[in-house]
Amino acid sequence: MAEEYETISGRVDTEIEISRSRFLTRLERVENETAARDVIAAVRAEHPRARHHCSAFVLGHDGRVQRSNDDGEPSGTAGAPMLDALTSAGLSDVVAVVTRYFGGILLGAGGLTRAYRASVADAVLEAKRVRRGLRHQITVTSGYDVAAQIESEARRRGFTVGEATYGAEVAQQFAVAAHEIDALETLAAEVSAGAARCERGESGYVDLH
Repeated sequence: MAEEYETISGRVDTEIEISRSRFLTRLERVENETAARDVIAAVRAEHPRARHHCSAFVLGHDGRVQRSNDDGEPSGTAGAPMLDALTSAGLSDVVAVVTRYFGGILLGAGGLTRAYRASVADAVLEAKRVRRGLRHQITVTSGYDVAAQIESEARRRGFTVGEATYGAEVAQQFAVAAHEIDALETLAAEVSAGAARCERGESGYVDLH
């Protein structure tokens, strides 16, 4: 399982013109295939008079889910080069839709391939990249007398500190990388003289800041 991967922040819209044809690109971050197809449908609804709405998307921490669609362009001249632009950039959890308004001049297979790839590549350059990493949820339960010290030392060492629940004791949430788990547990034990309890919870990908 990949420890980290890159996606983008939000959405980017770009436009290029080649031989009088306009290529409008929407590049957007999505969480799943349903969301990707919703973006494609939304773009199609926004441009009902356009001849083509070609698309490509990559999903998952390992980029395993990959789909593309030529939407009426000659086979292999739109969706595949768009998908290649996304994978070459090392991005996942993204969808690209290129809307083409035909300008009356035929571009040929090679010209279409270059145009669709360039459309997505330009949008990728405009996008703000976001790195996502696999983090493990750790709950450290300790007395009030040491909770603040554990939190302070954890922040100093660069651990991600989450919410705390206050009851008879303090239950503090942390999100840490796999190689940081032992260090956090050791820290909690040292500060609390062995009294703190550490419980490992679920794992998931989060945006790294």
